Amino acid sequence: MASLQLEEKLACAICLGLYRDPATLPCGHNFCMACIRDWWAHEVRECPECRQPVPEGTELRRNVALSGLVELVRTEQGRDPPAGTLGEPGTPPAGTPPEPTPGPTVPERSPQERALLDTECRKREVQLRATLEVTSQQAAQAKAQLQQLQQQSSQIQSSACTLASVVSSKFSVLLQALEMRRALALKDIDTAKAQALAKARAEEQRLSRHLEALARHDCRAQELLQQPDHGTFLQESQLLVPPEPLGPLTTPPWDEDQQLGDLKEMLSHLDALLLEEGDPQGVLAEDADLYLVETPGPLVPTPVCPQRQELWQNYCNLTFDPESANRHLHLSRENRRVKHRRWPRSQFSPSSFKLWQVQCVQSFQAGRHYWEVHTSNHSVTLGVTYPELARDKQGTHTDNIGRGPCSWGLCIQEDCTQAWHNGEARRLPAVTGHLLGVDLDVASGRLTFYSLEPQVQPLHTFHAVFTQPLHAVFWLLEGRTLTLCHRPRASHLPDSQGSQEGASELIQDPC
Repeated sequence: MASLQLEEKLACAICLGLYRDPATLPCGHNFCMACIRDWWAHEVRECPECRQPVPEGTELRRNVALSGLVELVRTEQGRDPPAGTLGEPGTPPAGTPPEPTPGPTVPERSPQERALLDTECRKREVQLRATLEVTSQQAAQAKAQLQQLQQQSSQIQSSACTLASVVSSKFSVLLQALEMRRALALKDIDTAKAQALAKARAEEQRLSRHLEALARHDCRAQELLQQPDHGTFLQESQLLVPPEPLGPLTTPPWDEDQQLGDLKEMLSHLDALLLEEGDPQGVLAEDADLYLVETPGPLVPTPVCPQRQELWQNYCNLTFDPESANRHLHLSRENRRVKHRRWPRSQFSPSSFKLWQVQCVQSFQAGRHYWEVHTSNHSVTLGVTYPELARDKQGTHTDNIGRGPCSWGLCIQEDCTQAWHNGEARRLPAVTGHLLGVDLDVASGRLTFYSLEPQVQPLHTFHAVFTQPLHAVFWLLEGRTLTLCHRPRASHLPDSQGSQEGASELIQDPC
């Protein structure tokens, strides 16, 4: 009875005979190798028992343990294989006596040995399946790590390309500014030289005329000394008058220290920018467009993209309001630069922000306006606000730009950017550059933030109905620096008290 049950367990579901060269499918069911291949040649490529699809390219492997077990059963029955079994491929007609098995036979095993063999096969099968699961997990982990490494390599290439573009742009600006300074310095030297040489030539002519007069006087005196007639000598010697005294020499106005004074100051300031410590991003990249050149004369053209040129048509130069600056925010460069320092200022206005914020003196009530800022690092927020923005801290946030209905802000973090208004944030991709632009169209109710490095890219646009005057407002984390970029011939808006800011001729960053 047990032998019959075992034989049923070892029967192929297709040919209904004992397995011949059994193969295991991914679902776990077993079939004769020839039977399953013939089945797939005429039917759908799936398991005949559970109907689970089998992917194309799946390699059929012989089940060694099951093959050994089938051989044991055949040996015990004294046949290989039983003749006339239904459905076995290559089976002779019924009634044909089985052919004798050639060669020596395997010694018959006891029931205990067969049970142990079956148990060991099952144990090994479980171990093998566990090994396959582990290797499958390892393969998935290796693929994920490979993909992560490829993404990091791609990011490194992109970051290096962007960094090279930014550095090239900054040094291009620096070289242009230095070249212009060099040309102006040489021109000043030529002008001063021409003036000094003109005065020297005039003094030379005066000395030459004096020498000629002295020579004529000496010649006439020698003639009188040789005059034999005393009457003539006395008469003409009284008429001979020597030339006027020469007087002190007029030195040409030439002073090397005076000629190099401004240039030395500029170069000294440039050295300070290059050697200044404590700014990991480098002050040169931050301030080159604000410090190097503030002189009249033609500007060195720099290439910009058409979109940025169009935005520049509405450019306005802004300045920070010292009365609004938090006591940890230090203003400089004629209130165009703000830096968050650990030590507070000794003097600050009672109306200043208790938060690490500062706003601009200019207000926008109508029209379209555009301005640009340069940030030293991430962890800064820029936006616009109505005058009623609270000065005190409210809630757990370190800033209140965009936290309520009266302000709109763009918060730039290391790994992402967020657009804030009325306490709601929209997550945006991270900003890689440090030069940003803000386009405000009051009439159409549109506020757009741009990233300008390495190319012009809109980040987010707010749509609103602006009912009050708007001020530009900023928040900075400790150690951060933010600079308002000024452009020549930009519009000068009156501030909320009616004053006007100055303009300066500056070299700008290329697009």
